[in-house]
Order: sequence, then C-alpha cells, then structure tokens
Amino acid sequence: MQNPNKISTNGLGRYGEEVAARRLTEGGLCILERNWRCAEGELDIVALDGDTLAVCEVKTRSERGFQQPSEAIDRTKADRLRHLAERWLAERWPMHFSRLALAAELGDDGEPPDEVTAAGPAPPPPGGVRIDLVAVVNPLRGAAAVEHLRGAV
Repeated sequence: MQNPNKISTNGLGRYGEEVAARRLTEGGLCILERNWRCAEGELDIVALDGDTLAVCEVKTRSERGFQQPSEAIDRTKADRLRHLAERWLAERWPMHFSRLALAAELGDDGEPPDEVTAAGPAPPPPGGVRIDLVAVVNPLRGAAAVEHLRGAV
C-alpha cells in the first residue's frame, strides 16, 4: 500500500510546477523543457529569459509546512543543479538553439537562408546561464503565492 502522504506530496509538487510554469510564461520566459531527466537527476524547468538560459528549480510547500521553499536548496543541491545545468547545456542546447535560430531566420518563403542551415556548433546562450528558484506556497485558501528568485543559486 502506498503512503498517502507521499501521494499528496507528489501532487503538491506537480501542482507547484504547473503554477511555476504558468507564472514564468506570464513573466515573459520561453519554456524550453520541463522535467528533463538524466542519470544524475532532474531539472524542473529550463527556459529562456531574453538571451539568458534560466534553469529553474521549483520548490513547493503547503502553507502549514515548517520550511520555506527557499530553505530547501543546500550546498549539495546547488552543486547538483550546476552539474545538471552543464549537462543539459551540452546535450540539449544545440537542438534548442538550432530550432530557435531557424525560427528567427526563416525567410518570407518559409525556407531558412543557406547560412543558417550550414551553421556549425551552437554557441552558448549570449546572456549566459543562471539558476533560479521558483518558490510556491500553497495556502489553505486562495491562490498560490509564487516568488521567482533569479540567480538564487
């Protein structure tokens, strides 16, 4: 039999990620991926904030919780997030960069110019990479409180 607290914790986490993704999108970020996984762990949300790649860790707590979401990232977790961000950049950024560059460069005929199709390796994001925390507190009543802490890690 499953632990009922675990089910509610998973549900709270999924809810928090949905709320966070919606808030980030409303704030002008373009979400590239959600719940990217590899052998070393998971990144909750990877998004573009202008020309900066924002790796967003979502922490959700209920109003009755004893710990604030921002207290959940210790040095070990921060190091893991940095490592995962580097791995994502190496594995996934070239594909996203190509797609974004192609969309930006499509000509009036819907075809990419020759220099885009012949492009070499993807350059890093011009604005660099930062790791953000999106803290979501789910109250007993009303809408969730969301705080986007840019560059928190």
